[in-house]
Amino acid sequence: MKRKDRERPRVVVVTGASAGVGRAAVREFAREGAWVGLLARGVEGLDGARAEIEAAGGRALARQTDVSRPDEVERAAEEVERDLGPIDVWVNNAMVSVFSPFSEMTADEFRRVTEVTYLGVVYGTMAALKRMIPRDRGTIVQVGSALAYRSIPLQSAYCGAKHAIRGFTDSVRCELLHDRRNVRITMVQMPALNTPQFSWVRTRLPRRPQPVPPIFEPEVAGRAIAYAARRPRRELDVGGPTLAAIVGNAVAPQLFDRYLARTGYASQQTDEPLPGGRPDNLFAPVAGDHGAHGRFDGRSRRHSVELWATTHRTWIAGAIATSAVALAGALARRRR
Repeated sequence: MKRKDRERPRVVVVTGASAGVGRAAVREFAREGAWVGLLARGVEGLDGARAEIEAAGGRALARQTDVSRPDEVERAAEEVERDLGPIDVWVNNAMVSVFSPFSEMTADEFRRVTEVTYLGVVYGTMAALKRMIPRDRGTIVQVGSALAYRSIPLQSAYCGAKHAIRGFTDSVRCELLHDRRNVRITMVQMPALNTPQFSWVRTRLPRRPQPVPPIFEPEVAGRAIAYAARRPRRELDVGGPTLAAIVGNAVAPQLFDRYLARTGYASQQTDEPLPGGRPDNLFAPVAGDHGAHGRFDGRSRRHSVELWATTHRTWIAGAIATSAVALAGALARRRR
């Protein structure tokens, strides 16, 4: 890497940067001193994210982008590289969903969720690799979910998209390894998060939608994404519920089917009735700057012990090894 490249801040692109997980990740990258390309549909949210970065002394480029349109994604990537510099990290995070029984879904709704949540990742990865492969460096972070392994009722389109992202990412990773590229691609599997999407997701449920408890604050996701960008591994599982869902489904999928058939409807709804005239963001953004947090701060966890452990596993292994040596020494002395 050239000296001028080492000295410049990292350039990071985040899709879905205006709110929720994307907004939390943007703040985390800004704290690290990165320059950030902000891609999303909501103008007010983009402006708010850019203002936060600039207030912290950083640089940002905000571009209104619908990730389901590859020409818009490509154009945004060109503008980021022209204004901020070569892209070091690309985070694919944009998503939409519909809470509805599959029997009541329309073809347009299913297509829209797939185009944004899955194909948006494909188009973002294309734009990133187009620039990273010739330079033979860079990292792509795919924001996944426990639902990439264990589907739940009422979100068939979203679960299908998350499964597709995992399959797509595994395929691309193999190709990069075959070609001996130094470009890394990683997937971060998220737990239930307190984001604004539950206030604007399209739903046919009788009561307000909610993330399936236990719920984590979006800052947990933001820290995980920033860590994965610094030290990419194949996958990073965030939170105990994510790990439990992945392992449990691998061991007893039929048991999970029956459990979720019994509990999955109620666990995705609060006790509050759905208000009439509620807007949704499936085909157009909901106006306003919604920030990172949703309505569930009082019920959400600010930290994940499991995330801390997995991001400090070298330190933990060293501590265990040191303790084992000390214990062995003590036992040896006692025997003597």
